[in-house]
Amino acid sequence: MDEHTAPGTHGLVLNWAARYDLLAWLLTRGRERELREAIIRLAELQTGNDVLDIGCGTGTLAIAAARHVGTTGAVTGIDASPSMIARATRKAGKAGARATFQVAVAENLPFPDRRFDVVFSTLMLHHLPRKTRQRCAGEITRVLKTGGRVVAVDFGRAKRRGLLAHVHRHGHVDVEDIVKLLNDAGLRPIRTGPLGMNDLNFVVAEAPCCEALDHADGA
Repeated sequence: MDEHTAPGTHGLVLNWAARYDLLAWLLTRGRERELREAIIRLAELQTGNDVLDIGCGTGTLAIAAARHVGTTGAVTGIDASPSMIARATRKAGKAGARATFQVAVAENLPFPDRRFDVVFSTLMLHHLPRKTRQRCAGEITRVLKTGGRVVAVDFGRAKRRGLLAHVHRHGHVDVEDIVKLLNDAGLRPIRTGPLGMNDLNFVVAEAPCCEALDHADGA
């Protein structure tokens, strides 16, 4: 798909890439790098891993992940916003990062089955309606390798006030709902908890073995 063509999606698409990095700084109160490294630690990235970042925005997390997987690994970021992908591509080029980006939607991932070792979903699920969220979870299950991991991070229910509430009004997804979402999609949640920043929570889940997945498909 051409990077200037926005695909159809039922999710919210953010097209203000030039302001996105400032928003991320505001939401993390200047601790964006700390947040990225915490997410990467949860993923337990290894050299040679093939990584997908869904809803990658301007590519900051994907670029950081590329440094961890080395020259034998690969990192791909997708976003429904062409402006986000264009900015992410420029940032990766300036950083010399081995990360690639393409326009695509979370509910229809343009990748073959069991392709990725790790999938990131960071501050993205709350932008999707429930049914689209379920389709996204199913797609994550499909593209994860056996034993692969998904790290999902999103806002919880805690009330935000002041500037933080003003710049981020798009909702939340309770951690229990993320656990159920991934579990219903055939993934096995193994770790959950707060990230210790604002009201961000995480869920780490693993892909089932091939036999379990095939059984679920045939059920």
